[in-house]
Amino acid sequence: MPHRQSTNNATQLIKVAVETALGLRSKLDVYGSDYPTPDGTCIRVYIHVSDLVRAHSAGLLYLRDGGASVVLNCGYGHGFSVREVVEMVKRISGVDFKVEIAPRRPGDPAQIIAASDRARAMLRWMPQYDDLATIIAHALAWEQKLRKAGAGAL
Repeated sequence: MPHRQSTNNATQLIKVAVETALGLRSKLDVYGSDYPTPDGTCIRVYIHVSDLVRAHSAGLLYLRDGGASVVLNCGYGHGFSVREVVEMVKRISGVDFKVEIAPRRPGDPAQIIAASDRARAMLRWMPQYDDLATIIAHALAWEQKLRKAGAGAL
């Protein structure tokens, strides 16, 4: 059975936003709008699942070729704000779903960006989908496929 992210009550922003656009959730909560960022919402790295798979595959080859175990970040070197992600999901899906501002979650930093220079150099990893619109379009297509097939039928 192929792996899929069909977890009930998922908390990953893109998945939650896509589910909201598809009518599977009544609203999307944005946790805080007063962070010291350009639009007041947290900035995070969102990576396309295919780029993450390629990084893991490159890591496995590196280890099989005798490379030492090492911790590496995978990302594009920049992030997107929660508002940017939400607005992109609305644009790609064509659905203006309900968004509410909720209180900040304790301990959430304003910004987290993964520097992947070491992963690119050591693993010769080159991400291919460094584009928020593509990441979201593919996530939306995947969720639509899950819904058409039924949650347990894929």
